[in-house]
Amino acid sequence: MTNIVVLVKQAPDTYSERKLNESDYTLDRESADAVLDEINERAVEEALKIKEAGEGEVTVLCVGPDRATDAIRKALSMGADKAIHVSDESLHGSDLLATAKVIAAAIGRVEGFDLVIAGNEASDGRGGAVPAVVAELLGLPQLTHVREVTVDGSGVKVDRETEEGITHLEASLPALVSVTEKINEPRYPSFKGIMAAKKKPVETLTVADLGVDAGEVGLGNAWSTVLEAAPKPPRTAGQRVEDEGDGGTKVAEYLVGQKLI
Repeated sequence: MTNIVVLVKQAPDTYSERKLNESDYTLDRESADAVLDEINERAVEEALKIKEAGEGEVTVLCVGPDRATDAIRKALSMGADKAIHVSDESLHGSDLLATAKVIAAAIGRVEGFDLVIAGNEASDGRGGAVPAVVAELLGLPQLTHVREVTVDGSGVKVDRETEEGITHLEASLPALVSVTEKINEPRYPSFKGIMAAKKKPVETLTVADLGVDAGEVGLGNAWSTVLEAAPKPPRTAGQRVEDEGDGGTKVAEYLVGQKLI
């Protein structure tokens, strides 16, 4: 039996127009459609495949505002068994270090977990470091950038793919795995799964419930600060070059003027 915790995140839809709050330069989550991040769908799918290959339980863990319940229900409708939702206003603006600390504390509440599965990086922050930090805080082996996972008894074997090639890794359980977009194709929730998700338990916690000091999280305690931000300028019309036998020269002169060559 494999007890799996899957980290999920609600993120702005990549097809929506995304912007920052003018007051504190944090992501304006209300301005865009919110979805279960695509890489997290693949993490959930991988957990379900492992569960279906034997016996086990899949717990979804999400840190986010109240509206993140929509992302949690999506994961539950795919087939996860239950969820933990950490929601606290003090978390607004938390950096990846504070977020990882809260996630690690929440995972610690899952009795007897064997495997933690996360996406390699979220589509909004793109930091790609939270899984590794969580593993370090929990003292777990970390297997990152994974494209294939096999759980075998008390161990896990993976294929890790980076620009340098593919590495075959293995570790004893419990362990943490972060997956890439090549890991699988996530399933679509069935009508039966959507209806069943409404009855599955979701435990809602605050940072106080986790024993985390609210003074250690949030925007005011982040290790980096955004001092200024401006929207991307609108696209301007290009410069057309009429080729009268000297087109190559004109293009080269333009590139030189732009200091591109």
